[in-house]
Amino acid sequence: MSHVSQLVEARLSSALGEPEARAAVTFLGADRIEVLRFRDEGIVRYATLGMSAHPMTDPTAVTADPVRGPRAELVLSVRPGYADTDQVFRPLAVLAASPQVEGVVIAPGASLDLGEPLWPGAPFGSVLVAEPGGLVEDLELDEPMDPVRFLPLLPMTANEAAWKRVHGAAALEERWLAHGTDLRDPLRAGVALAD
Repeated sequence: MSHVSQLVEARLSSALGEPEARAAVTFLGADRIEVLRFRDEGIVRYATLGMSAHPMTDPTAVTADPVRGPRAELVLSVRPGYADTDQVFRPLAVLAASPQVEGVVIAPGASLDLGEPLWPGAPFGSVLVAEPGGLVEDLELDEPMDPVRFLPLLPMTANEAAWKRVHGAAALEERWLAHGTDLRDPLRAGVALAD
């Protein structure tokens, strides 16, 4: 485990408690990604570990900077007991490996599409990357490395994802808020998108 990953796991544990389960996935051409499961006050949280070991690189850059660049981990929060959400370990690892495998930079406002349900029977096949800082504070690293940001993932139905592509992330989040959408409900229906 890299030095950065050790610091990340310590930050996750201080914010969310000790992980009660973990799974590791290795992809061809990428470092191992772990997904940790935390349980807190009726919420299960899944957090990636290993995505931030290397900075994300703009795919248009001529060379990759091994030190500078954005670093992040992903966090998904759901209510337990309604769906088999523990099947999300591998899909989350796939998303976390995408900066290494596909050369993408994951940032707030982005949509990440899996092309399959997040877990069996899930009405969600994609997620919206939300703003960090609410649940787990950024982890400052030694200069010149960028801090690690812990990006919440908000599951989207296919209709919500399509609507977001047209109207933007902020508009979708406003609609969720206006309708009191429980984004932690693993079985929730899509929000009403017509006025």
